[in-house]
Amino acid sequence: MPKTKTNRLKYPDGWELIEPTLNEMEARMREADTNPHDGKRKCEALWPIFRIAHQRSRYIFDLFHVRREISRELYEFCLDQGYADRNLIAKWKKAGYERLCCLHCIQTRDHNFGTTCVCRVPQHLREEKVIECIHCGCRGCASGD
Repeated sequence: MPKTKTNRLKYPDGWELIEPTLNEMEARMREADTNPHDGKRKCEALWPIFRIAHQRSRYIFDLFHVRREISRELYEFCLDQGYADRNLIAKWKKAGYERLCCLHCIQTRDHNFGTTCVCRVPQHLREEKVIECIHCGCRGCASGD
């Protein structure tokens, strides 16, 4: 979760351009957190939160690395304040991880047989065509899809 705003924090130039989008995503995150979890599996209750966190990190990543619309100072500010996941963005920069949905999917200790998540397998190599990741609900984040 991003830190709460205080008056003591100095926002870098360009913050007013991305602030409405980040505030809207924060509101959606709060709404997803307060939604009732009745009738859902324990892992399914967290899926909307993972998706919104992914969207927020991808938004900041695209603004800086793809479209080059924000400064490095603003990018570092967003990472330091927790608006984006620094470790996930570091993986997106590496070949083969461009579409990674969350870091849980590549941690071998969280899966059977010491492998990665089934959503990391390209669709043409899967036996079952429709699957969902148990951690984040992803239906496939392999870069070769």
